[in-house]
Amino acid sequence: MTVNEDTFANWKSREEIAESMIPIIGKLHRERDVTVLLHSRSLVNKSVVSILKTHRFARQIAGEELSVTETLPFLQALTALDLGPSQIDIGMLAATYKADDRGLSVAEFTAEAVAGATGANKIECRAPRDVVLYGFGRIGRLVARLLIEKAGSGNGLRLRALVVRGGGDQDIVKRASLLRRDSIHGQFQGTITVDEANSTIIANGNEIKVIYANDPTEVDYTAYGINDAILIDNTGKWRDREGLSKHLRPGIAKVVLTAPGKGDVPNIVHGVNHDMLKPDEQILSCASCTTNAIVPPLKAMADEYGVLRGHVETVHSFTNDQNLLDNYHKSDRRGRSAPLNMVITETGAASAVAKALPDLKAKITGSSIRVPVPDVSIAILNLQLARETTREEVVEHLREVSLTSPLRRQIDFTSAPDAVSNDFIGSRHASIVDAGATKVEGDNAILYLWYDNEFGYSCQVIRVVQHVSGVEYPTYPAPAV
Repeated sequence: MTVNEDTFANWKSREEIAESMIPIIGKLHRERDVTVLLHSRSLVNKSVVSILKTHRFARQIAGEELSVTETLPFLQALTALDLGPSQIDIGMLAATYKADDRGLSVAEFTAEAVAGATGANKIECRAPRDVVLYGFGRIGRLVARLLIEKAGSGNGLRLRALVVRGGGDQDIVKRASLLRRDSIHGQFQGTITVDEANSTIIANGNEIKVIYANDPTEVDYTAYGINDAILIDNTGKWRDREGLSKHLRPGIAKVVLTAPGKGDVPNIVHGVNHDMLKPDEQILSCASCTTNAIVPPLKAMADEYGVLRGHVETVHSFTNDQNLLDNYHKSDRRGRSAPLNMVITETGAASAVAKALPDLKAKITGSSIRVPVPDVSIAILNLQLARETTREEVVEHLREVSLTSPLRRQIDFTSAPDAVSNDFIGSRHASIVDAGATKVEGDNAILYLWYDNEFGYSCQVIRVVQHVSGVEYPTYPAPAV
């Protein structure tokens, strides 16, 4: 056999193994509400090639490629366990098993590592929690996609309705079409049908009622069989407690805003301060996409090195609140053509840091430039640290944080030398550390943080909703503290 034939035969063998993993992953998800991850990336509903690519991507973070031959035994070991709802990272299982010198079998090691999700320790499957979307714009539709995707187990969150203003003939058909196809994020993964007579969109078997209303006070959700629901306001029209309280109608228990909250509305960055939420809090904000991008790595740096002061400059993709061509706008520069100009604007992300990290005493300033790309932004975080360090130490610290820390769902890491913004469309992390661009000199560190300001942020919103609804399941092996 020639070298080329040998390489191809190896690929076909790995394809066969990945194909055998798909029904195991699907059965664990559907029957036990277990989400199988690989270095924080879900393998649920992934194709053979996607599973192989996710294994190969491990080299960007861990330094070497993972093989399906390494992870399959751990996946098989999971099927023999009495598992409850959980997230299990087979990439981390394989990595920690390699470092373990006790001579345990894969089955023994796996049973020990996920013991918190088995037998008497396991969480019982809960009834699904109703979710309502108020507004159906860029974030609303991406959150809808995520909710539909996560409804596969039949537990957890279930999108029951979306509330919009009436838009004339075939309104529901047009909204369904926008959910079905997206110029940036591609086709919806599944099937969508429309029942105009009953004002319903059916997506992958999920019946979503389309409710038309011009004001939150017009809706009684119990009339649609919706109870104890979490309402996600993605319009940004109301941002203080008084305005958002309008949503607390019959059937609605909590309101989550997908924009920075004002006044005493808690601004939550999942992974950083979500545990501070009081159980009886009815109104909260998920802050902004940029706040979610900078706060996790800022916390990671402050915890390790201390931070005395900092400045964040965001180079941000244009958004719907800018004009396509020059026209009137209440903001001076945002009235100029978004796809033709770089536009200097303000950002509230720096001031929002204090709400998410109240123990951080460092002064953080910020500014922003909107640029002619439709998605994915980059935050340049310039920090004065409390002690001197080296570039190698900072890069290794952030790589380790992205792999094993409680922030591993928020912080991703890439060492690709040719990385550009399009590479991060669809990233589920709040931010991605660009190792090659990182600069450190003495006590000064400059981090370049990519983030999908649409999809990555939407994933953070879902994590917050899962937390407040009580369906945020633990991850195993447990991250290092």
